[in-house]
Amino acid sequence: MSKLILPENYDNPLSYLDSEIAIKIVKDQFEKRLADCLNLVRVSAPLYVSKKSGLNDDLNGVERPVSFEIKDLDEQVEVVHSLAKWKRAALNRYDLRGFQGLYTDMNAIRRDEELDNLHSVYVDQWDWEKVISREDRNLDTLKETVLKIVKAIVQTQTILRYAYPQLKPMVSNNVFFITTQQLEDLYPDLAPKEREDAICRKHSTVFLMQIGDRLKSGQRHDGRAPDYDDWQLNGDLLVYYPLLDRSFELSSMGIRVDEKSLVSQCEKAHASERLHYPFHQQILEGKLPLTIGGGIGQSRLCMLLLNKAHIGEVQVSMWSEEMRKKCKENKINLL
Repeated sequence: MSKLILPENYDNPLSYLDSEIAIKIVKDQFEKRLADCLNLVRVSAPLYVSKKSGLNDDLNGVERPVSFEIKDLDEQVEVVHSLAKWKRAALNRYDLRGFQGLYTDMNAIRRDEELDNLHSVYVDQWDWEKVISREDRNLDTLKETVLKIVKAIVQTQTILRYAYPQLKPMVSNNVFFITTQQLEDLYPDLAPKEREDAICRKHSTVFLMQIGDRLKSGQRHDGRAPDYDDWQLNGDLLVYYPLLDRSFELSSMGIRVDEKSLVSQCEKAHASERLHYPFHQQILEGKLPLTIGGGIGQSRLCMLLLNKAHIGEVQVSMWSEEMRKKCKENKINLL
């Protein structure tokens, strides 16, 4: 069984029914605020994409997508890992220009996830993408966008606590920005995830920037596919979660690659063969808009704001019998 954290004397203040009502409040309220603050329009999204399109998110490059053949099309398709690339192509197809954007409900299956308190095979998130100008491809744009998203989260948290005042607030408007290199310099003797825990214990709400490239130590802080985020202009939104005494990732986002960073990062990742896919060719030929985008975990946000100990308390998924047993013994009520 993957590592499972069992908080001492855990007794969540919400019943099954109240939990379901609270989940609906979070999803309805945050979705509206996300759309308003970033000027986004909701669109429909695919559950699977053509394997040969190159549109699936490769995550860290080792996760295996769930794939199957569609009989009538005689074509292999893959269940999405995320919609990182699909959204950018969709912005172009829908002709959303002038700093507009889109968001969608993304549902995915990540078969190779190591299951624990935060990780499930079933992934649900708000995937969003917005058009920007070339002049806006900078850290200031990234930071401004992060602050807008955090404001929407805090507003949602406030509304939820009006309905359920027994819930403790977990997210602050005061965001601490730091790069992965600065974090390594600060905690050179810690592993990457331990560094995240340490900085979140100190600053509560953190945006960790520039993920994917090698650090001075020669190591990468974390893996990132080379063909959607610009590794110099991306990051993860993290908060400290005292119930589990660890950092808690709510969102991964970034300014997307342009033609130069796409080639450079694919070369660094020894993945230059990807440049032949239709999606990548469109970037190289300047046919896709320059964008910023990301994903915000729906179950993750609900788990955090509802003060839950396990993501299985806010979504229905598959867990080992051993995990179910241990959770039940410790008053963690998996759906």
